[in-house]
Amino acid sequence: MQHIELTVKGLSYSQGKSGAYALILAETGEGGRKLPVVIGGAEAQSIAVAMEKSVAPPRPLTHDTWKNMLDELGVTLEKIVIHRLVNGVFYASLYTVDGSGGTHVFDSRPSDAVALAVRFECSIFATPEIMEHAGITEKEESKADARALEEDEDDFDEPEVAQVATREELELRLTEAVENEDYELAARLRDKLDKL
Repeated sequence: MQHIELTVKGLSYSQGKSGAYALILAETGEGGRKLPVVIGGAEAQSIAVAMEKSVAPPRPLTHDTWKNMLDELGVTLEKIVIHRLVNGVFYASLYTVDGSGGTHVFDSRPSDAVALAVRFECSIFATPEIMEHAGITEKEESKADARALEEDEDDFDEPEVAQVATREELELRLTEAVENEDYELAARLRDKLDKL
């Protein structure tokens, strides 16, 4: 079966669930569909930190520890595949190769699988069925974005983000947030910097 390759397009705060984020995976090539996956705050922080190469946490996060252990054991993550959707819950598999060439497949939550994939810089795939049932087109996304804007005009109305005006202040606050291990605030500040 031919899987569809995806890339991490970004993370956004979920308006529907408190403390949840939407991980947006985008189809590579001509398809143009996106796969939104609702994930927890800790996993979102872990993915954001791994994607933001210029910001390193003072101590390793859980997924950093797993990557370090697998590296030390000579195990490589070859790919991840999001292969199942049941009652709104996605399922993924990790495909690994050990030092002797043996392959192993492990069940995983997509959020953990993507957090590791970003660290290993390996491919992310979904089955065609997943993209058919849960993928959204650019047109559908535009409609959803318009609805979200009507509901909330400013994603950054939190006092600790809204008060900050200049790029330099935002960068300083981002560094402080990472040092204090407040990755949720760091993710919001990074998003604000990206918008500038």
